[in-house]
Amino acid sequence: METVLDVYQQQYDDKHVLICMDEASRQILADLSEPLPARPKRDGKPGNWKRVDDKYVRHGVRSLLLFYNPIEGWRRIGCRESRTRTDWAEEVRQLLEHDYPHAETVTLVCDNLNTHAIASLYHTFDAKTAGDLRRRIHLVFTPKNGSWLNMAEMELSVLSRQCIGSQRFASEESLDAAVHKWVAARNAGRCGAQWRFTTADARVKLQSLYPQHDI
Repeated sequence: METVLDVYQQQYDDKHVLICMDEASRQILADLSEPLPARPKRDGKPGNWKRVDDKYVRHGVRSLLLFYNPIEGWRRIGCRESRTRTDWAEEVRQLLEHDYPHAETVTLVCDNLNTHAIASLYHTFDAKTAGDLRRRIHLVFTPKNGSWLNMAEMELSVLSRQCIGSQRFASEESLDAAVHKWVAARNAGRCGAQWRFTTADARVKLQSLYPQHDI
């Protein structure tokens, strides 16, 4: 835990970038019948909420890999068919070679999944390409049961509430379009995060997590 908190207190610039990443899955569910639109109260008659039939047709699952710079207020979401080590490696290459090509190092905070590993780079690319990527990335893992330390998790929560939480999509393309539109709006507003929970705070507020020594 303290490793992640210490990372958040470091200084970053254009050459040394902080990125948080997290993943989510979203089912593609299409309506079988057209929803009934909401109706406002009018002429003394009560209105009603939008009504959606509980029956739907499933069109698969979309994997969302979010990369988030909480300092600059930038994010990118890769919409994919799966969340394999190859998917993660290809998204990391996109991050390093296209999103931040001039950064010397990128500190990447992520969950400690087996796909989130340097080995995934060597599994996906030739040794030279994987080695070049490895030298520029510094992986920092959140602890088990400590995913709340990852600021990308908060951003995925915003995505769910504002964009895809209760909405149904007829196809992968419509879901991807909605996600990319949301990303563009958030990036235009430079919606970042101000992390205030420090290592010193953790030693006071989460004292029960630390070893207890007899005085």
